[in-house]
Amino acid sequence: MKILSGIQPSGQLHIGNYFGMMKTMISHMESSDLYVFVVDLHALTSVHDRKRLGMGTLEAAADFLALGLDPDKCTFWVQSDVPEVCELTWILSTLAPMGLIERCHSYKDKVAKGITASHGLFSYPVLMAADILLYQADRVPVGKDQKQHLEVARDLAQKFNNTFGETFIVPEPAISQSTAIVPGIDGQKMSKSYGNTIPIFLEGKALKKRVMAIETDATPVEDPKDPDKCNLFSLFSLFAPPERIQEVRSLYVNGGAAYGYIKLELLDMISDTFADARRKKADFMADPAELRAILKQGGEKARAKAAVTLDLVRERVGLKY
Repeated sequence: MKILSGIQPSGQLHIGNYFGMMKTMISHMESSDLYVFVVDLHALTSVHDRKRLGMGTLEAAADFLALGLDPDKCTFWVQSDVPEVCELTWILSTLAPMGLIERCHSYKDKVAKGITASHGLFSYPVLMAADILLYQADRVPVGKDQKQHLEVARDLAQKFNNTFGETFIVPEPAISQSTAIVPGIDGQKMSKSYGNTIPIFLEGKALKKRVMAIETDATPVEDPKDPDKCNLFSLFSLFAPPERIQEVRSLYVNGGAAYGYIKLELLDMISDTFADARRKKADFMADPAELRAILKQGGEKARAKAAVTLDLVRERVGLKY
């Protein structure tokens, strides 16, 4: 089975990225034909700083490698190193109904959050569809908020196949219900766009400041609380072992859950969980030439596979004569 997903280098990757996509992708490395990429073209919809985008791309690659992704066991590349995706985006855009793209809520949500409206932001789902269809992915791990964009990819694949003949695999979403949406420190979805994240490799006082800033209500310690409506408990449950989750749940339900102590316990768990990966990331960032070599090799592998699909697409639509 071919599994594909990508991640934006638009800011420090956070624990929402890790539990929502990265951990899942790494777990598929031994059992699937895995495709993982850094989506720098998508990041251009919000990042217009050359140095920030370039460094963010290297950091995102280092994050994945430090967390356990093995480039010898998957295809790992940077989106813009495969220009074929841009040609496929254009071809798909000629089939994409305006109403289909206008219904996508992500564009409206991002504009509402202050991201400048642009054609790139509006047509983001078509580029995402090209990312997926170019490599003939069977399954795409996505967050619950991205499911609509995957539906666009499915619609475009079906429309292309119906118009020009069977060409694309129609991909299926893979959404883990337990981590479908990881809450940020303010209770909204954790997102770089919202500024409510806990970066994966944050440490020391900076990490403590973020964790202690997790919003909670003013219910007294001794009073019962609903753990299923508490973003602190949701984050705690991502890191704690099952028996500890049950103990803390009982404190919520029966009274005795002290938010401050739970935050300190969460702080220690986050720090310990990523301690080894933090050291590995530092090693990768100390040798950017090696990082670039890994990504270049992955880009060549990805481009060879993309060329097969695009050659078929060009033949189907009449661009080969």
